[in-house]
Amino acid sequence: MAVKLAFIGFGGVGQGLLQILQDKKEKLKQEEGLETIVVAVADVMKGSVYDPEGLDADQLLQLTREKKPLDEYKGTARTVFGLDSLETIKETNADMIVEVTFTDVKTGQPAVDHCKAAFQAGKSVITTNKGPVAVSYQELSKMAEENGAFWGFEGTVMSGTPALRLPLETLRGNSIEQITGILNGTTNYMLTEMEKGLSYEEALSQAQAHGYAEADPTSDVEGYDARYKAVILSNVVMNSPLQASDVACTGITQITQDMLTDAIERGKRIRLVAKITRTETGVEAVVKPEELDVSNQLATVPGATNAILFDCDLAGPILLTGAGAGLKETGFSLLIDLIHFERQRTAVRQ
Repeated sequence: MAVKLAFIGFGGVGQGLLQILQDKKEKLKQEEGLETIVVAVADVMKGSVYDPEGLDADQLLQLTREKKPLDEYKGTARTVFGLDSLETIKETNADMIVEVTFTDVKTGQPAVDHCKAAFQAGKSVITTNKGPVAVSYQELSKMAEENGAFWGFEGTVMSGTPALRLPLETLRGNSIEQITGILNGTTNYMLTEMEKGLSYEEALSQAQAHGYAEADPTSDVEGYDARYKAVILSNVVMNSPLQASDVACTGITQITQDMLTDAIERGKRIRLVAKITRTETGVEAVVKPEELDVSNQLATVPGATNAILFDCDLAGPILLTGAGAGLKETGFSLLIDLIHFERQRTAVRQ
């Protein structure tokens, strides 16, 4: 039985997932038993379209490439236009909501409300939005469980690099005492470019030119992005609820080229590090620039790459590195969740 998808938000990440599903349609069917049908798309800028029998994925992608609104979709008598995001979630026959809207990470909105509406309707959700997991993890997890819904959010920490799936599945049986990570590619890129001789301003400008940093880079350079990811790791992997306000946070705005050069001369590297530690009184987390010995596995992580080190009691230190951003990589993180949804659904039917 095909999974009926509704995209809430249809920017680069949503389009990336749909393109992957098109490109790998036969492989996914043969190897994973995963078939998908897009029945609805709702985007605050592009408009919305719904067909209970399924939409033409190639036509949807072509419209977005041509920057045309979704109301130019050539449908049938069944095709419905103009539903908003909540109507799309509640009133369509989708069973999986792909929540990829532009969301305020501080409040988790509108993604939190989208997740709640889906779970209340007994529908599953996959998302790449950090906000709902950082702000409302316990509440939303309980709602999903009570309504028999799947909630996937692999892409919220390191995009397509499985920073959540690895510890929750492959490292099961271990007690993870500490998680240390370079969780923001923008700042890591800037620091490594500054080590090569660029000033802070030059490194930031170059990061923006490459698309690593936004026009307003505050979330990256002040450490806020890494702080929300630390909260997610504490909530999900350490099973210890934290709020962003619990995490002390210092960014890289005060780091100078001279400081980086001095550290290198002493056999060290400065990196923006998120650290989540299990203590006798609970879990503590901090994000700040740290001097790391050059022998430290995180010290030599290059450019925009992310890395995370799990300190396990049985397996020892496990290092995972990979892209922490990118449309294809983030689209892949949604595919990871879709595959696991299908496996769970198949197991229940058997």
